[in-house]
Amino acid sequence: MPSLESKWETQASVRAAQLGDRASFAELFEQHYAGMLAVAYRILGYGPDAEDACQDAAITAFGRIGELRDLAAVRPWLHAIVRNNCRTMLSTRRPIPVGVAGMDLLAPELDDPAAYVERSAQRDWIWHGLQQLSPAARTVALLRYFTVQNSYEQIAMLCGIPVGTVRSRLSEARRQLAVVLPRVRDERHDSAAALVAERRDEATTILSAIVNGVPLGQVSGRWADDVTIWWPSGARLTGLASLFAVMRRDYDAGVLARLTGLVAGRGITVWENVFVNPPEDPDHCPPGGTFLLRENKGLVSEVRLLHAPRPACPEIGGPPDRTFARRPKS
Repeated sequence: MPSLESKWETQASVRAAQLGDRASFAELFEQHYAGMLAVAYRILGYGPDAEDACQDAAITAFGRIGELRDLAAVRPWLHAIVRNNCRTMLSTRRPIPVGVAGMDLLAPELDDPAAYVERSAQRDWIWHGLQQLSPAARTVALLRYFTVQNSYEQIAMLCGIPVGTVRSRLSEARRQLAVVLPRVRDERHDSAAALVAERRDEATTILSAIVNGVPLGQVSGRWADDVTIWWPSGARLTGLASLFAVMRRDYDAGVLARLTGLVAGRGITVWENVFVNPPEDPDHCPPGGTFLLRENKGLVSEVRLLHAPRPACPEIGGPPDRTFARRPKS
């Protein structure tokens, strides 16, 4: 049973952490980490996912500790954040937005965390903090916390790097965020919504260009002439025109692409979309895909595509991969 003196010390540490004292927050985290990890182990079992859930909870708690009214309730508050993270990880690894997940989110907000980030009063602060990370750390953090296909394996495939590199870069992202977020809290932040809206318009226009008869030249202004486009199979295309050619073949086959989510940051944009196949050929394309767009000097210079997994097929061998799922023609 904690002594009265110990409780006072804990409450003093919470109060100091709420005032921005990083050392006090680190002390609190160290004090409660074993209990947080025990909660994660009970839900996820032993392994790196449990540790990730606790590390993510630390970043979340740091961003929201000012909202904690009962200073004596820090332990159950931290445990609740860990439980939420673990349950989210179990639910097909849906996104866990940095700094906004917590014990008091409503169910619809847990179902669509990106929408909650958009509404959050802390949104611009969180996004501004993410933009301060090193490019490598920023990319994996955005993919991990703000996209649907966010397992280590999926991020590795999307970035073209080993899984171990994803883990180390994400660990570095957490370390940097712990330093950056308190430093930029009171800085003037650009509107995250403005950049997202601009990039969403661009993505929607490109994905629907074939349908609407929009000429390539009208949408290629922000794209490098020699942009490299990597397919999941390892096939490489060059130039936006090559992507349009694949889109044209799919459209002629009755396939449509619809944007379902978008993440935008400094030098990086992520499109999430579904492929709507024709009724007579429901397996023409995978159910969806994630496009990672990287910029160089303001121009999109590299695009990588990751397909959403197909539903399990009862037929032996399953349906053949075609079009977006296959190696595209050069």
